[in-house]
Amino acid sequence: MKKYYYVFQKHNVIHKISNNTPGPLGQHDLNRLSTTSGLLLQEPISLNQHEYTVELTDSDDLPLGFAATSLRTLLGRVEDQIFSNWCRAAQTLYYYRSNRFCGFCGTQTIAHATEMARLCPACSACYYPRISPCIIVLIHRGDEILLARSPRFRRNMFSTLAGFVEPGESVEEALHREIFEEVAIKVKNLHYFASQPWPFPSQLMLGFFAEYASGTIQIDEVEISEASWYECDRLPEIPGKTTIAGQLIRSYLTSKGLKI
Repeated sequence: MKKYYYVFQKHNVIHKISNNTPGPLGQHDLNRLSTTSGLLLQEPISLNQHEYTVELTDSDDLPLGFAATSLRTLLGRVEDQIFSNWCRAAQTLYYYRSNRFCGFCGTQTIAHATEMARLCPACSACYYPRISPCIIVLIHRGDEILLARSPRFRRNMFSTLAGFVEPGESVEEALHREIFEEVAIKVKNLHYFASQPWPFPSQLMLGFFAEYASGTIQIDEVEISEASWYECDRLPEIPGKTTIAGQLIRSYLTSKGLKI
């Protein structure tokens, strides 16, 4: 059975320049990477019976014929399943990298014999992949939607609100808290939309619609630099249709008989 390798370096995906779509490398290509410059940072990590993920050292140049591409830029450029495969590989690699040693006693962990987990041979602590749940919500008020800009966004980009679920919270509680913290309004009539894995480094985005209930927008000036109500037919620049934020916005516009 052939083996395929999802290869990363500095959070970039490594692929052959000759391929139109960045995909996993075969055994021959991996051998070229490892023998040309001694690039492998660790042994390949198994994703299933024939697919693996592996990380290269940061300092070495790639051999001729290979290129590095940001994982983020693949979103919308490749088919959803291909992006999903890269996401799974990236999150698995991050999990292994961040659990090499036991957090209780410092012993180097080993692979669990039957489960996707890292096991401490000294104290038997078991470490499973950590997934960080995040809510992402489109707030609507009739023919208007609330969009906000993070200080991290480029100047004209606006999106939906989002935030991490904290310990002890339900997803619904997190949604209400994040909205009030970021823009000081209250919402009602929550409706689940969809989810999307987000490997930067290991989030799971949980998408919702929420109806405006009360309050006046007051931004926190930390996570949000601008926020406003926008008429559905007069929107600023919004995220692409392959992101869950972009899907939330476009789905609501479609419900109003609009397209973008």
